[in-house]
Amino acid sequence: MLSTQKLAELRLQLLKDKEDLEEHLKQNDNFGLNRGHYHESMGELSSYDNHPADEGTDLYEREKDIALEEHYKLELGNISQALETMENGTYGKCQVCGKEIPIERLEALPNTIYCKEHSPDQITDHTRPLEEGVLMPPWGKFDMDRQHETVAFDAEDSWQTVAQWGTSETPSDLAFSQDDYQDIYIESDENVGYVEDFENFVGNDMYGKNVTVYPNQQHEQYEAALDEEGIMTTFGDLPAYEHDPYVDHD
Repeated sequence: MLSTQKLAELRLQLLKDKEDLEEHLKQNDNFGLNRGHYHESMGELSSYDNHPADEGTDLYEREKDIALEEHYKLELGNISQALETMENGTYGKCQVCGKEIPIERLEALPNTIYCKEHSPDQITDHTRPLEEGVLMPPWGKFDMDRQHETVAFDAEDSWQTVAQWGTSETPSDLAFSQDDYQDIYIESDENVGYVEDFENFVGNDMYGKNVTVYPNQQHEQYEAALDEEGIMTTFGDLPAYEHDPYVDHD
C-alpha cells in the first residue's frame, strides 16, 4: 500500500509533468499544426520539379511534428488517467489484474495504471510506411527473372534500359567487369530482346524451317565460345540421332 506521503509526492510529480507538457505545446503552437498550411511558397506554382529536396525536408518536418504531438497528447492522457485513479482511490493497482504495482515502477512511471505484465506499451507495432511496399526490396514484387519460362519485360529490365544512359556508379566501380565503356552498368551483358544467345543471329520462317544464320558480333562471340569449349560443330558433323529432329526429311 502507498503511504499518504508517497501518494502526495507522486501526485505533485504528475501535476508538474502535465503543466510542463501543456506549456510546451502552447509555446510551439502544437508544433505548428494549428497553422494549417505550413508550406512556404518557392515563388512558383509548383516547386516539386526544381526543389524536390526542399519538398522532402518539409514533408519530413511535418511528419515529425505530427509524431511528437501524438506522443505529447498520449502522455497527457496517461497523466489524466492516473490523476483520476488517485481521485477514486485505485491508484497503484493494475487496471487489468488488480494487483499492486511495485513502488519502483510508480516512481519511474508515475502516470502508469498498469503492472508490467499488462502494460499496453509492450506491444510493438511493426507497421511500416506505405512507400516501403514499393521501394523495398528493389525487385521483389516485379522481378520475373526467377519465374519459369518468362521473357517478360519487368522492372529490372526497365532499370537496365535506363542505366544505359548513366547511373551514380562511376566507371571505376565497374572497370574490371565490362569490356566496352558503353556497357559500364550492372548486368549490361544480359541479353535484351532475346533469351538464348543464338536467337540474335539465327532466323527461320513461320513454320520453323529454312534456318538462316545472320553473321554479326554475337555470332562471332558464340562461335568463339564454342571453339573454346571444343564443341563447335555443324549439322553435317552430328550423328543421326542428334540432327534428325532438326532436318526435314520430306
